[in-house]
Order: sequence, then C-alpha cells, then structure tokens
Amino acid sequence: MTKEKKILLLPDSAGVYLFKNSANIVLYIGKAKSLKKRVASYFSHKITDWKVAELIKQYEVVDYILTYNEHEALLLEAQLINEYKPKFNVLLKNNNPSMYLLFSFKEKMGLSIVRKKKLSEGLVYFGPFLQRKDAKQVYFYLLKVFQLQNCTVKIENGCLEYHLNNCAGKCKSDFNKEDYVSRLLFAQQALEGNKKLFKQSIEKKIQEYSALFEFEKARNLYGYLQNIEHIFKLLKHTYSDKKYDNEVAEALIPSSYQLNDLVNSDNQIKELLHLEKEPISIDCFDISHFQSNAIVGSCVRFVNGVPAKNKFRKFKIRSLVEQNDYAALQEIVTRRYKDGDYPDLVVIDGGKGQLSAVLSVIPTSLDCVALAKKEETIYSRFLMSGIRLDLHTEAAKLLVRLRDYTHHFAISYHKRLRAKNFLSK
Repeated sequence: MTKEKKILLLPDSAGVYLFKNSANIVLYIGKAKSLKKRVASYFSHKITDWKVAELIKQYEVVDYILTYNEHEALLLEAQLINEYKPKFNVLLKNNNPSMYLLFSFKEKMGLSIVRKKKLSEGLVYFGPFLQRKDAKQVYFYLLKVFQLQNCTVKIENGCLEYHLNNCAGKCKSDFNKEDYVSRLLFAQQALEGNKKLFKQSIEKKIQEYSALFEFEKARNLYGYLQNIEHIFKLLKHTYSDKKYDNEVAEALIPSSYQLNDLVNSDNQIKELLHLEKEPISIDCFDISHFQSNAIVGSCVRFVNGVPAKNKFRKFKIRSLVEQNDYAALQEIVTRRYKDGDYPDLVVIDGGKGQLSAVLSVIPTSLDCVALAKKEETIYSRFLMSGIRLDLHTEAAKLLVRLRDYTHHFAISYHKRLRAKNFLSK
C-alpha cells in the first residue's frame, strides 16, 4: 500500500496529525476537524506552496492522535509544537500562544498565569489555555474559592480583602504558611479532577483542626465539602497537557514497529510456547529509567497483533528511588492487574530474573514469558533454560516486534515525563 493510499484510512474525526520522516523525526504537526480531509489536502495538485511540496518530499509516514473535539485538537497541537519544534511549523513554533496555570511550592508560593514552562522542582503546571480569558477565569475562581490571593502590604490585623475572605492573609504578621500550602494543594487537587483525593484531604485536615480545637478553620474547610459538586463541575472541562500522553507516545513509535502485517501468528505462538490456547490478547511490560533514576513502567496490549490503545497503561514507580528492575516490574504488574482484566499471554522485556519476579505476583493460570534482547532468548515456566528464537518464523517476528514496540512506548513516555517535569511534583 502506498503512502498516499494510507491517507485514505485516516478517520473522519477531529485530532492532531504528525508528518514524520524515515528517522522518525517529526517534521510537521497540524490539527484538523477531519483528519482524513485535512491530510488529503496536502496531496492536492493545486498545492503551490514550496514548504508543502518539500514536506511531502521528505515525509515517510503520517501518524495521528484523536481528540474529543476540534478545540482540544487546537490545544494539543500548540502543546506538541512547543514541545517538539518541528522545522516545518512556522506560525506556532516561536510565539508561545498557550498559557498555563502555575502552582509554585517554592520560595514564592502561590498560583499564577505564565506563558512558558520551566523545568524546576516545586512547580506544577496546568494547561495549555489558548485564550488568556479562559486561563484568567479558572485562575480567579481558584483564588476566590481557596483564598489564595496574596497582597503586598503589611498590616497587623490583616487588610480589608483578608476580612472579606479574599486575601490569603500574608499581610498579617502571624500569617499561617502551613494553612496556605494546604489550600494551595486543595486547589491543585480540584484542578486535577481527583474528587476522591480532594475529599479525603479536606476531611483529614478538618479532623486535625478539630483535634486542636480550631473549629472556625474546620468549619471553613467543611464549606468545600458542601460545595464539592459545584467546584468540580466548573473545573471538569479544564484541559490538561497530560490528557493525551498515551496517544502521543504511541504516535511517536517508528512505523517499522507496526504490526498489521503479522496479525495471523497467534497459532504459531501457541505452538512455540506450548500454550493451551491461541493468545488473542497479549500484554507487554517494560521498565525505563535515566541513569538509574526517574523510573517508569509501561504496559501495552495487543489484540490479534494490533495495538489496543485503550488498554495501554503507564506507571510512575512509587516504591523505589533507585533502579531495581525486578521490584519495578513486580509493582507495575501488580498495579495493572489489581482489578483483573488479564490477557491470554504476558510478555516481559527481560530474562530469567525478570520472569521469576513477575511469576511471583501473577496467578499461576496466566501464561507469561520473558524475551531477552541478548540472542533473542525466550523464557517461560516450562522453558526456564531458555530457547533462542528462529527469527525467520512469523511467531518470532511478532514477539520481537511486540517487545520492541513496548520498549519504545516506555522510552517515549519517559522522555515526555522528564521534559514536562512531572517527576518534580
């Protein structure tokens, strides 16, 4: 199938499209109400723009990310252009059109509106917002609801805005920094949309105040619980640049890892691994880190050899601060299957040690293998000595591509996570 004919397979839906070259470098990012129609327009004979002609000459594949609507496509496009700076993007590349809400827990604590994201600890960003009025609407709502406004004056008993419950009280000599940080965290949780965590945090703080006989503070916090539905209703449509992490990471996987030409290998895998049934659904796990730090994990599911994107999972390792692939694998496998949803087969990127670690935390009825890159050796409960794959068989090709696909997905997620400073939260 030619590259141009593949364009006809794009969905007639809103989203972001990425032109990539043979080295998997993103050349151009665009948004569309209809991906199929917009991308097809690049191949029109009426095109006279030399930039478009050069783009078509250099590209190898077009990937895409579906969004819920055209507005979110516009936001995601701006976010990715700022992040990857494709050479063919001109309009949005250098002018930083988007704005973010910044929660700072450093020396200058508070909430502010900024245009650029800086990599630094103690900073948490939400956005992007393309319109300043949208950012300001959310900003002033949070300031008012959680009493976060800071004034610059110094008044012993507090300024007028403080007594009107608008100012945080930094103007007072007895300003309670701990209470302010708590309200800042409540605002962050509300914007994240985590209603359960928000409610638990409020209830815990109320108990603390009550135990100290600070009943007025407890009563003020109780107001958040009474208005919780109203607060979350107003904030639930806020866009987050974390929203499409899975889809972006998947779109950046090289086209050489695509699996559509190997969808009929289930029976061969069954015979190769001595399974009782054909593995229609397969989960692959991988761990990624940078110099033994910032450890993350990923799980990608394939059904009939095709990625099932709604089953992709990504994990920040919670139990470790230093590299330990065995413990990291145990953590992400346990978290992935805490509610069941088992596949027919689990594939681990690793060798005998990684396999033993995972076997200790999954049901004995679940088939599991580990595929080591060194000499492409595969291990299972029944193949603990390992066997080398014959890479001329379709089954071996599929298993290797599944492993490599998952590895690239983990790396893509890890790079974006570090770049966006999520690990500094």
